[in-house]
Amino acid sequence: MSSAAVKKAEVPIEVAGRVALYLRVSTPRQADHDLSIPDQRRQLEDYCRSRSWEIAAQFVEPGVSGTDDRRPAFQDMIDAALEKPPAFDTIVVHSFSRFFRDQFQFEFYLRKLAKNGVQLVSITQVLGDDPASEMVRKIMTLFDEYQSRETAKHTLRAMNENARQGFWNGARPPIGYRTIEAEQRGAKIKKKLEIDPLYAETVRRIFRLALEGADGSGPMGVMQIACWLNENNIRTRYGGRWGQGMVH
Repeated sequence: MSSAAVKKAEVPIEVAGRVALYLRVSTPRQADHDLSIPDQRRQLEDYCRSRSWEIAAQFVEPGVSGTDDRRPAFQDMIDAALEKPPAFDTIVVHSFSRFFRDQFQFEFYLRKLAKNGVQLVSITQVLGDDPASEMVRKIMTLFDEYQSRETAKHTLRAMNENARQGFWNGARPPIGYRTIEAEQRGAKIKKKLEIDPLYAETVRRIFRLALEGADGSGPMGVMQIACWLNENNIRTRYGGRWGQGMVH
């Protein structure tokens, strides 16, 4: 791309009216170690304040991937932006990757917003609305998608190896098990699963019900087991009632 085209692409879009801030991190761990929600908020608010933009709304998405649109705050924001008239005129993000890490979906929603007079602005990737800027934006979002897929590939490989070595990959352990610290590697503490004596009998009972039923009445299905546990006041680990999915 010529220097003239790059210079032209850096002419910012004019923003008028009210703006909405969209803040997102992919995982709770990223919130602690990467660009946190408070840091994004501070930068976005400072950017808007320096330009006298009125902030009409903030939509926060902690610990959700940007590779698809199954994000509650994102959908709330899109619904508000597609109202007649829209609740705000501009969505402001830290970078385009906060909005989407899938180029097709990025362009799909960008066009839906544009049809209703709402634009998207990144405070770290300032572009205009000319053809050169559109090309630069598409290159950026394509690279974001590529980077996301590469990260996912390496993360999955690391998780598979971690599991192969007998360590727990995180998240809440299944009922009947608890995590214990097994080994320290550098600053990272590796964990393994062990049987949780508090709930081991509940798990054994579920298997007996599946194999033999209550009082030898014959094998019971998942829904029958859930009902039996609830009727006999046997609660989940957090004191709740059993559902079909949890028993399954």
